[in-house]
This record gives sequence, structure tokens and C-alpha cells, in this order.
Amino acid sequence: MLRITTQVDTGTTTLKLDGRLAGPWVAELERCWRGALDTLGGRLLRLDLTGVTYIDAAGKQLLDLMTCQQTQLLGVGLMAQSIIEEFLRQQNQSD
Repeated sequence: MLRITTQVDTGTTTLKLDGRLAGPWVAELERCWRGALDTLGGRLLRLDLTGVTYIDAAGKQLLDLMTCQQTQLLGVGLMAQSIIEEFLRQQNQSD
């Protein structure tokens, strides 16, 4: 299960994730993300991975797409930092 919470501030829109980014939840995140892109109005788009516990291969592909579309990944805590570092390492190896 994945909970997606949207937080809109003056300069940013943040999609906060809690749970597993896997299976049908990848498509749900993509739907929410594309909806957020349509309403940014010049704000920065961030994806907060602090509450993520697992990401499957499809979830990693979506993160790759999102970062190519100028979505910033952020997270606090060991799990989130590990996920972000692994993702960035794999992204750099494929460049």
C-alpha cells in the first residue's frame, strides 16, 4: 500500500509518499505526479521519499522519468537516503 499526500506551498508542490512504491501504486503515483505537473504554475515539484519502505523495478523507472522532468527527490532518514543514493548511483552508471 502507498499513501500519497500533496502539499502545496508558495514555491513548491511536494508529493509525500508513505509505504511501498510497487505494483499498482506505481501507476497511481504517476497519475498524481502528472496531475501535479499540470498545476505547478512555476512552483518546484518535489517527491518526498522519507516514508517509503520499498521500490520495485517499475517504481525505479518512474523515479527516473520523474527526475528527467525536473522533479526533485528528497528524504530524511536512513531508508530514504539509501533509496535516493542507490537511485542516483544507478542513474549515473546509465549515463
